[in-house]
Amino acid sequence: MNDKRLWEPLELIRTRRSTRRFAKRPVEEEKLAAVLEAGRSAPSGGNNQSTHFLVIRSRKVLDELAELAQAAFAAMEETPGMYSSLRSSVRRSKAGGYVFHYNAPVLIVTANRRDHSNNIADCACALENMMLAANGLDLGSCWINQLKWLNEEPSILALLRKHGLQEDERVYGALALGYADTPDGLPPRTPLPRTGNPVSFIDD
Repeated sequence: MNDKRLWEPLELIRTRRSTRRFAKRPVEEEKLAAVLEAGRSAPSGGNNQSTHFLVIRSRKVLDELAELAQAAFAAMEETPGMYSSLRSSVRRSKAGGYVFHYNAPVLIVTANRRDHSNNIADCACALENMMLAANGLDLGSCWINQLKWLNEEPSILALLRKHGLQEDERVYGALALGYADTPDGLPPRTPLPRTGNPVSFIDD
């Protein structure tokens, strides 16, 4: 592939990896603004542009969210066939000390209207855009599902509504964002082998 204009975005996609250990270094305003612009520029069903971005940098609010999420997960019981990451959240919460956002300095919560048929897809597009932008800006990021799993939890709804979540909105994903806690401060970028995601061609 020789077209540099095409290769650069594909390289951002190919080298995007999740960061789960973050340094305490704050994210510069310019970089945060660029990540958010990428999210706000994502496609949306019917061009509704109804995804609401709650940018949480308050350590107090982040700590409170982690405590509320841990309590909610600890009250759950494992069930047959439970999604493995949800099962892990339940087990780790029962053990104590569970921080679902990995102590990242920024948590970008994506919410949308509860009755909007494209709410999850719209938030997913925004999250992917932000993860790719973060990679291009040498920032680490990680998709966070826990608040989506708890998006009807009264205590979490009450806290988020205090900080701007609307009554008709629910959380459908979030993004932990910051500098990676690595020797060079860069996120992991070694591509993982693709062992799934098959492709089938249907030609004439």
